[in-house]
Amino acid sequence: MAGVFGGVLNAVAGGGSFVAFPALLFTGVPPIAANASNTVALWVGTTASGGAYRSRLNMSRRVMVPLIVTSVVGGLIGAYLLLRTPAHTFMRLLPWLMLGATLLFAFGKRLSGKRSSSLANDASTAALWGACVFELVVAIYGGYFGGGLGILNLAMLAALGMTDIHAMNALKVVLGAVINGVAAVAFMVAGAVVWPQALVMTIGALLGGYFGAHYAQKMPQAWIRWSVILVGAGMTTYFFVKAY
Repeated sequence: MAGVFGGVLNAVAGGGSFVAFPALLFTGVPPIAANASNTVALWVGTTASGGAYRSRLNMSRRVMVPLIVTSVVGGLIGAYLLLRTPAHTFMRLLPWLMLGATLLFAFGKRLSGKRSSSLANDASTAALWGACVFELVVAIYGGYFGGGLGILNLAMLAALGMTDIHAMNALKVVLGAVINGVAAVAFMVAGAVVWPQALVMTIGALLGGYFGAHYAQKMPQAWIRWSVILVGAGMTTYFFVKAY
């Protein structure tokens, strides 16, 4: 059930790890192994939701390739940091990151002014560089922990001028799948995944990811935006309580 709900959340708004990661901890999986297993399971769900969003993705290679390359690099760096460093310091920073991401998403339109989309196919070189720097930070975070990765990516896209929530979700799914994919491979190679729990959660995330993305596109954009903000606020509150 945590996998299904996590897959739905990631497809609609992000934040699936908010459900899946604690569920793994509850079964007795150690934090680092739980994080690795959660990443593998929800990566499958995120990839599945990409099939439902494929018609919404309309980006040129000039925009997509730099963002994907940056996501690969950042995801690998984040996975390496998780496997090599303790997580308690990062966990204390996590609620501040989530608070910033939620506020950034909520007020992204004001930050971007009246531009229709600075990440359009004719985006300037400066806009692409800015997006890649932002995405590198997001990808490192996603490879390290992953909780709220979707909200951080949506915040980045909102701040850079995108306004169509469904198109934003489509690009978010692609970037999230790349980040979690390279991190998942690193975790599997390192033997950090607890497979019995990961496989059960993967089945749930697969179902939740696809059907969540499919039905989310039938909802008004305002509803989806508010769901992102509410999920982000809930995650921020949870991690503040957890860390402090």
